[in-house]
Amino acid sequence: MTPAELSRTVRRAVCRAVEDDALPGPVPERVTVERPRPGGRGDYASNIALRLAGPAGRPPREVAEIVRASILRSAAESPTSPGAAPGIDRIEITGPGFLNFTLARDSRAELVRTVLRAGPRYGYGDALAGTSVTLAASDEPRAALWTDTVVELLRSQGARAEIVPGAGERLRPLPASVGDAPAGDDLFARLGPDAARWGLLRPAAHDRPQTGAELLVQRESNPLFQVRYAYARTRALARNAAQLGITPAPTLDEAPEVTGHDSATALLLTALGDHPAVLEAAARLRAPDRLARRLEHTADAFLRFQETCRPLPLGDEKPSAAHRSRLALADAAGAVLAGGLSLLGIDAPAYL
Repeated sequence: MTPAELSRTVRRAVCRAVEDDALPGPVPERVTVERPRPGGRGDYASNIALRLAGPAGRPPREVAEIVRASILRSAAESPTSPGAAPGIDRIEITGPGFLNFTLARDSRAELVRTVLRAGPRYGYGDALAGTSVTLAASDEPRAALWTDTVVELLRSQGARAEIVPGAGERLRPLPASVGDAPAGDDLFARLGPDAARWGLLRPAAHDRPQTGAELLVQRESNPLFQVRYAYARTRALARNAAQLGITPAPTLDEAPEVTGHDSATALLLTALGDHPAVLEAAARLRAPDRLARRLEHTADAFLRFQETCRPLPLGDEKPSAAHRSRLALADAAGAVLAGGLSLLGIDAPAYL
């Protein structure tokens, strides 16, 4: 179960509670789920009960109990997996009324399968289906690139988006100029298209873009290099595995790493699970920088994972189910990195 799927599950439970007159309407358009805050439990948490408590005129914990009961009732009527609900093992209430969700073990393995099935398009969805967005064209290089990229993000979420000269919503990152580059400087010719795009898209709209040679440094201190290097490592692992005759396979019983018990694996699984919500937020907020920063996080999580978990056997070690599951997780990380870079218009090299 991904965060987006969990969000929909909670929202359906709220809808049912409203239909049953257990809660007053209206139902929020979206339900936010995020990593638990200090004092929380499980894999994800939601503050939906705190949002509904005021309109309902009830304490947040009581509202949380109503939503929790609605989820459990739906699961009991159409059970498809063990646990509290399909994909959920436990639902707990903490603090003033936070709903905390522990995902079922097999849902973590299923996450890897979901990413592999979708490939680089993992995270594409219909969250903005039915929405039409018209963006104004711009002659300023950074604003023009920002606008083009936002269109791709919007389309990835099902929106109809187009650019019309002189009309529509205007995206103008601030400061609008490409920095302190001298007049006549061709940023794309000097840095190359990939580094130039990263330098203009990675900083937030209100921050000054990067235009210096640091974008070309081949070290982990350069975030663009780290993201592309992480992707290249996933491809190298796949090539080496093929030479050894090892086929990636996201299993559960034989591969406890896929269940997230190992901290490095859990960190990477969380990064993958959050990717659809990252794409949706980047599209809604017209903020490609959010995607770029999350790619850095995913790359860092993958590099830690490969160092900690060793996807390939060493020396005379025989390939095991654990190796196959780790390779599947590495492939999933590669798909997310490649898909994210593609939406930013940046190449994902198989070799570095």
